[in-house]
Amino acid sequence: MAFRVSRERFERLAGDALELLPDEYKTYFENITIIVEDYPDKEDLRRMNTKKEHLLGLFSGVPYPHKRGFFDVPYPLPDRIMLFQKNIESICSNEKELVEQIRKTLIHEVGHYFGLSERDLREYE
Repeated sequence: MAFRVSRERFERLAGDALELLPDEYKTYFENITIIVEDYPDKEDLRRMNTKKEHLLGLFSGVPYPHKRGFFDVPYPLPDRIMLFQKNIESICSNEKELVEQIRKTLIHEVGHYFGLSERDLREYE
């Protein structure tokens, strides 16, 4: 059974999870935003070649290791980590599971921000 919370509560839990990341990682966050959506959009699903209910989060942007260019000009648009609230809630049955799944999903997407592939991340899990 899915455990549901309000958008405000979910965003607070995501913010708490972000705060718990080690400072040595957070110091490298440049021009990045965390967004909570109910579900991924059709373009994200097409690009990721997956079903709507399987995608819990998504990093969109330029991975940190590739940010430095010839003139070291910063990218104008922020990178984004999206958390898909309804999909995350659907696999949780209580708040403790929800908090843990938000944390795991956020860490996974932060891994993509740092340039890790799905294969790399599976090795760390």
